[in-house]
Amino acid sequence: MSEEAVSKNFIELEIDKDLKEGVYDHVCTRFPPEPNGYLHIGHAKSIILNYGLAKKYNGEFHMRFDDTNPTKEKVEFVDSIKADIQWLGADWGEHLYFASNYFDRMYEVAVDLIKKGLAYVSDLTAEEMREYRGDFEKPGKEDPNRNRSVEENLQMFEDMKNGKYEDGSHTLRAKIDMASPNINMRDPILYRVAHMTHHNTGDKWCIYPMYDFAHPLEDAFEGITHSICTLEFEDHRPLYDWVVKSAGFANPPRQIEFAKMYLTNVVTGKRYIKKLVEDGIVDGWDDPRLVSIAALRRRGFTPESLRKFVELSGVSKANSSSDYAMLEYCIREDLKTSRSRVMAVLDPVKLVIDNYESDDVEWLDAPNNLENPELGSRKVPFGKELYIDREDFMIEPPKKYFRLYPGNEVRLMNAYFVTCTSYETDEDGKVTCIHCTYDPATKGGDSPDGRKVKGTIHWVAAKTALNAEVRLYENIVDEEKGVYNEDGSLNLNPNSLTVLKNCLVEPSLKDAKAYDSFQFVRQGFFCVDAKDSKEDALVFNRIVSLKSSFKLPTNN
Repeated sequence: MSEEAVSKNFIELEIDKDLKEGVYDHVCTRFPPEPNGYLHIGHAKSIILNYGLAKKYNGEFHMRFDDTNPTKEKVEFVDSIKADIQWLGADWGEHLYFASNYFDRMYEVAVDLIKKGLAYVSDLTAEEMREYRGDFEKPGKEDPNRNRSVEENLQMFEDMKNGKYEDGSHTLRAKIDMASPNINMRDPILYRVAHMTHHNTGDKWCIYPMYDFAHPLEDAFEGITHSICTLEFEDHRPLYDWVVKSAGFANPPRQIEFAKMYLTNVVTGKRYIKKLVEDGIVDGWDDPRLVSIAALRRRGFTPESLRKFVELSGVSKANSSSDYAMLEYCIREDLKTSRSRVMAVLDPVKLVIDNYESDDVEWLDAPNNLENPELGSRKVPFGKELYIDREDFMIEPPKKYFRLYPGNEVRLMNAYFVTCTSYETDEDGKVTCIHCTYDPATKGGDSPDGRKVKGTIHWVAAKTALNAEVRLYENIVDEEKGVYNEDGSLNLNPNSLTVLKNCLVEPSLKDAKAYDSFQFVRQGFFCVDAKDSKEDALVFNRIVSLKSSFKLPTNN
């Protein structure tokens, strides 16, 4: 029993206790985003956690949009959120809901609270309400409207609904305790007047419920058993419980809080991401430099890698940060044995094999992944003229440089041994062509006489190579220095995006589609860009480099 307990997080232990004591006879969880932006990696933790709990306990998982604030919500965000959640593998089945579909029921609950003497209409201004609310040092003062009659409150609340008041002029407040040490319980606002068109309900309503009122009701309406949320809602839990109890739910949901996911050296705050998008610093919410789920997908991260990252980050009550390098570790681990390893030359320089007599293309065998033979092999074209990466040749190399230089012999990957005999330069001294001879007996990359070479370089054949654009990414801001500079401008990393034009890739990538990913040998893992790549103009995003200093923690 103790071993089983160790393997469970604190939320699972609480659920086990509730089921054992008969508080609930099943488990029902939900993911309730507000459609006011794209989801980021922090939301992925909540999605994976809530869906995972429902699946583990053979319960239900609900997808619900908390669309109670029409000033910021868009159908675009609704669609993107649905796509992100499906991509992560969370299946809500028939359980797709909108808070706005409950507006009639919420209104009825509010009317009932007024009848019970638990809510009243206030005409205090926002400034007056702040003044009356008090602070952590002193209790609040009672609203002058607090003791209006039930009949008067009912009429005024109906007038609010019927559009007789201007925005911000009236609110419906809960009647709880203006002296409560928890400021959230000092007669919080339940409804406000807002003449706004809603993406789902149109102009039907000109009053909208506040989140702290709507959210617990939504959970209760749907039969949610465990309302899993982040730590900032811990102080709101007494209000959550007050709402569902006052509304008369006999077996209401239980709120349990866990620590948010914080990631080092990246922008995770929705308002910061929105700022980058609105200022045109990135090309949209799915720019691969961001950590929105859409951006991670476009860059080439996989659902499996994000699920592994969430698992390694753990679930706890204590706030902590996960290293971005751990996210990179997870995607490397997922891709290294599941993707083909192909050849791409990012900074091409021509190489001519002078003693290669044929002008025809020769097709050579190349394994797709040496660590996973099940991926099979492919044919790669070889010929007299090739391209190699410029950094794989030096005229005067330093010590321990094992690649190509005058007089040195190297292995062309999956092909032949070649020896550099000469080179050509332009008027500025830049190498324009490298001349080599090859040994026909070394086909496949091995020498029959047993001689060894210390360097192996990749290449593409000039006749068949495909042009491509390659994008290299770094963090868009340096959060160690702060997202903003002292003048309020964004602290941007000038090297967050490097675009390499006129790269060359082997022809096996001709049919690569959006989101397809590969390992470019010796370069890193790359993904076909879903927005800009075209059949005749391939664009690849670097997902992650090949190596990292990150080490997976052990229990030793």
